[in-house]
Amino acid sequence: MVAIAIVKIRNLFAVTMLTGIYSLLAASLFVVMDAVDVALTEAAVGAGIMIILMLGTLALTTSKEKNHGKGQNLLALVVVFITGGGLIYGTLDMPHYGDPEAPAHTHLSPHFTQESVDEIGIPNMVTSVLASYRGIDTLGEAVVIYAAAVGVLLVLGSGAVRRRRKDDPKANPKANGGEERS
Repeated sequence: MVAIAIVKIRNLFAVTMLTGIYSLLAASLFVVMDAVDVALTEAAVGAGIMIILMLGTLALTTSKEKNHGKGQNLLALVVVFITGGGLIYGTLDMPHYGDPEAPAHTHLSPHFTQESVDEIGIPNMVTSVLASYRGIDTLGEAVVIYAAAVGVLLVLGSGAVRRRRKDDPKANPKANGGEERS
């Protein structure tokens, strides 16, 4: 219901608030699935930082969505259906949730629980998995977060520069009622 409301509403402030609610609902689902670390990340990034950045963006722009032509909406719908179909097709051969015969339970879990202290030397199994076995993945996640932060800062900075140029009579001669004189 929340996702449908996000798509239907045209007020971007309401969409931002509903997106935060959706992120909290997703975090609750992760808790139910015993993925508390993912739930904390979703709550912090999805319902926390993302909402702050979206509100900052709304402060620099307008709170109403622009109407686009029907052709652009149809193209977006086709892209979404193709992507969704590809994702569903890619998951057809996955084991069922909680299947005790899944490869993760028969191969990975026993290795991590029995060999992690000897191989890595870190007594905490979660830390050894995140810092060593999945070290490159964790580094990649850090790079993605850093790149997103830089992108947001660039977008917010360019909006401030445009506002300053618009208000500066030297940079905007039409604001003085004519051409700039020297």
